[in-house]
Amino acid sequence: MKTAIVHEWLVSYAGSEKVTEQIYGLYPSEIYTMVHKKEVFNDTLLKDAKVFTSALQKYPFKLGLNHHRLFLPFMPYLVEQYDLSSYDVVLSCSHAVAKGVITRHDQLHINYSCSPIRYAWDLYYQYLNESGLTSGLKALMAKIILHYIRMWDYATCYRPDYIITLSHYIARRIKKIYGRESTVIYPPVDVENFKFSDKKEDFYLAASRMVPYKKMDMIVEAFSKMPDKKLVVIGDGPDFDKAKSKASKNVELLGYQPFEKLRDCMQRAKAFIFAAEEDFGIVPIEAQACGTPVIAFGRGGVTETILNGKTGLFFDEQTPESLIKTINKFEQDFYKNFDPKEARKQSEFFSIERFRREYKEFVDSKMNEKFN
Repeated sequence: MKTAIVHEWLVSYAGSEKVTEQIYGLYPSEIYTMVHKKEVFNDTLLKDAKVFTSALQKYPFKLGLNHHRLFLPFMPYLVEQYDLSSYDVVLSCSHAVAKGVITRHDQLHINYSCSPIRYAWDLYYQYLNESGLTSGLKALMAKIILHYIRMWDYATCYRPDYIITLSHYIARRIKKIYGRESTVIYPPVDVENFKFSDKKEDFYLAASRMVPYKKMDMIVEAFSKMPDKKLVVIGDGPDFDKAKSKASKNVELLGYQPFEKLRDCMQRAKAFIFAAEEDFGIVPIEAQACGTPVIAFGRGGVTETILNGKTGLFFDEQTPESLIKTINKFEQDFYKNFDPKEARKQSEFFSIERFRREYKEFVDSKMNEKFN
């Protein structure tokens, strides 16, 4: 079978790109994507891949390459220009438009969906509010564009023959928005790169991009109300100054740190704090791989990756008060009975090897059904 891989854009090495990397490792194929920063993938399986890009790649002054999200209104058109007619099987990985490629009835298209387009569906009002697009001409244009994106997204939801997704949480979103069933195959986490340690120190760790939905400023505010507890914060972004303004002396904001520093802190931390509502959430699994318990907001993908009361604890609301209550419970009841080996064992369920096995079994079975 001649296969092609489709991905939105290859400009950073993050969650969906790591899924595509493993798909490529299983089925080495030509890749179609909007824009491609080859240097980002020099140390990955994708370094030698043959990649075809859209017209955005050649825009003057690297506008398309460095500011590709500004061209979202044109991406439904651009993704439909990929000529995939010479392939038997199309394997797409999408969180925006990649699932919308055009295929014939005798081709097999399997889509790994990270989510329906979040800012057009679930996060629509949050996106408009945080972007200041609630009134005026710019707001009107944004709402019209997102309305068009929603219509196109729904109209193309049956282009893939099968949909795989990364959590039962997103499977429910796919069912509600598209009316389609999907198969859950958890994404690959490189747990082997996070060594186990049962030697913990008396500090908590939070690490993330500093963007509003990650609620990093809320975590800082909570610890500022608990001066006897130390918090180390790793990460940078638009909300860094907001978090810094709420920090007291017991909160140490380190900004961006290299991977080795993050991993070292993760191995030594008493617990990892995670306040976002994520579709899956890779970092809490990495923390558990280090033998570190996780205190997380109890919604989204973490409810499938953390064993509440065993490898971590959930708090109910994204507020300082709810987090403080759970940390007190963690110190009084949970931590003395916590077994770091249980956390490590839980993380290994989400390994790269497990993803590769389950994904290959699924794709090979659908190939056999289609072509034999």
